[in-house]
Amino acid sequence: MPEHEEAAGAAAGAGRLGAAELGREPGRRASLVQFSTAFCQPCRATRRILAEIAAMVDGVEHIEIDAERNLALVRALGVEKTPTVFVLDGAGRIVRRAVGMPRKADVIAALGAAV
Repeated sequence: MPEHEEAAGAAAGAGRLGAAELGREPGRRASLVQFSTAFCQPCRATRRILAEIAAMVDGVEHIEIDAERNLALVRALGVEKTPTVFVLDGAGRIVRRAVGMPRKADVIAALGAAV
């Protein structure tokens, strides 16, 4: 197994995601991690919703991951459909997971559990 696949599996098994898995630094307070695919219509709307919320809350980052280019992480986290959204706390722990286009109010409520 290549090194990055081992890292993805270990991180997912520990329930934590960091810069190595996400491809960039997570948010200081929380992260909204979205797994998307190129032709996914609900992914576009989800991107807008999550980016808007991240812009409203200091220390929160929206991180979008291309599911097709990150198959090891997709497998490690059990992502089966896009969009799939993970809410991470400031330590990178997964506190919520949702499949499909989320409602803004639900994302804000889930974010409250992370910060």
